[in-house]
Amino acid sequence: MIVCIAEKPSVARDIARVIGASQAHDGYMEGNGYQVTWTFGHLCTLKEPQDYTPMWKAWALSRLPMIPPRFGIKLINDKGVEKQFQIIETLMQKADRIVNCGDAGQEGELIQRWVMQKARASCPVSRLWISSLTEESIREGFSQLKDQSEYQSLYEAGLCRAIGDWLLGMNATRLYTLKYGHDRQVLSIGRVQTPTLALIVKRYLEIKNFKPEAYWVLSTVYRDTTFTATKGKYVAIGEGEQDLQRVLGKEFTVTNITEKKGKEAPPRLFDLTSLQVECNRKYGFSADQTLKVIQTLYEKKLTTYPRVDTTYLSDDIYPKCPKILQGLPAYAPLTTPLLGKKLPKTKRVFDSSKVTDHHAIIPTGVVAGALPQQEAIVYDEVCRHFIAAFYPDCQISTTTVLGKVEEVEFKATGKQILQPGWHVVIKPAKPDDEKSDTDKEEDKVLPLFAVGEHGSHEPALAEKWTTPPKPYTEATLLRAMETAGKGVEDESLREALKENGIGRPSTRAAIIETLFKRNYIVKVRKSLAPAETGIELIGLIHEELLKSAELTGIWEKKLREIEQHKYDAGQFIAELKQMVTKIVYDVMNENCQ
Repeated sequence: MIVCIAEKPSVARDIARVIGASQAHDGYMEGNGYQVTWTFGHLCTLKEPQDYTPMWKAWALSRLPMIPPRFGIKLINDKGVEKQFQIIETLMQKADRIVNCGDAGQEGELIQRWVMQKARASCPVSRLWISSLTEESIREGFSQLKDQSEYQSLYEAGLCRAIGDWLLGMNATRLYTLKYGHDRQVLSIGRVQTPTLALIVKRYLEIKNFKPEAYWVLSTVYRDTTFTATKGKYVAIGEGEQDLQRVLGKEFTVTNITEKKGKEAPPRLFDLTSLQVECNRKYGFSADQTLKVIQTLYEKKLTTYPRVDTTYLSDDIYPKCPKILQGLPAYAPLTTPLLGKKLPKTKRVFDSSKVTDHHAIIPTGVVAGALPQQEAIVYDEVCRHFIAAFYPDCQISTTTVLGKVEEVEFKATGKQILQPGWHVVIKPAKPDDEKSDTDKEEDKVLPLFAVGEHGSHEPALAEKWTTPPKPYTEATLLRAMETAGKGVEDESLREALKENGIGRPSTRAAIIETLFKRNYIVKVRKSLAPAETGIELIGLIHEELLKSAELTGIWEKKLREIEQHKYDAGQFIAELKQMVTKIVYDVMNENCQ
């Protein structure tokens, strides 16, 4: 008998239906030589300190650091978990082969491996690796099962992540609670959670301590168009007033007009983070909301595997794209111009070298029925980005008009769309609060001007004040986590920084939710702000390793390298143990300095 184990009952039912296991039993399905069972996400977890030695049950500084000689796992203490595990264990003890059908990612690998270890499974194990839950994808996956050993490095990376979180979280939380908690509260510290909180606190303090400075801008209105002095900001009002006096009562003359044609490529396909960013920015969805919705769409077979960190498709997806487009009848006015001819294939979309476990999030081509509002919104974003990828660039013309009054030069810039291209699929974002005044001005279309024309104008000198940085929203925080705190707007640069990001795309939403639950951060309208407890905690932590996004990003990079066979898992754990030991002794001695 072949035992298949999925990560949740709904996925198990989909698999059972495809492979012919149609008889329902308590905790599993059976038929056609298969038994299909399931977990409920994590059934097992790493043991707690007191499971290793009773000495570690009581919290005491003298018992830190807690470093088990060998880490062990145990069942989660829950009656439903225990009952399901007994069913799984019985099936696995009698199995001729096991097929690991867990989510095709680091976490999914860890969940199922722990269950197999706990059940003492000794038969050969194969791995099902699929990117969608369509019947076609499941059949294709079962025809290409691989030996579990091919995913050993994925498991090792997941295990190192779990052990790293345990070592740092358990030791640092007890350390700071005992040293600084004053019996009032538990000071929770985590490998990713604390650097993320530090980002929010740092931005809050930058805003709080910001001292605005005055500056002046000279502009003039000619033919209903605002021109700004090319000198830019005047830091002294006297200099601005001097130029204002020069231009008062004098005619404005157009001296130069340049028109530069350019193009805007379609936006990249979604990875999980960019989808969460878009849905937060446009619709105010939290990162956690978007993750839950896209996971549901995946389980409904409408979109591909969501917990991905690439915006590319592998080359083997290209031949399947016409069929996927045909499966989007609701978008027929947009897909009809693409069908019946060869689809464009660009490196911005198709690049196998940029795809590791899974490709970008796209529709599967299964026709969608009526969807609840949030699901319909997220599905629409995924579909439109997929369709737009095959549309031509948007052709634009940027016009710059220079003018002069006496010796003072002025400039106005405007943009005109010549051919909308992909803009017919995705409406371009409207200027928002995060854009500067200059950006907003550049979005306008200018009237026609001629070199040498002149006439009256209305100059003015406006006093303005420098503004503090913007507080984080969930969208901008996700971007900061993705780039270890470096504010990067350029897509290609952001791609390069991803491997040093903090957390994984699949865990960032949970990290933000944890900070809310622990009352370390609060939401102020759309923005995130630290609560008093969050500010106090970061203030207490002098150990840079615990709160630096950049250093945490380096650890994340090592975890990715373990997955890619480029770094030794044993070395990573040894480094972590050494680091935790150093942190414990450094913090214990802080008052002695």
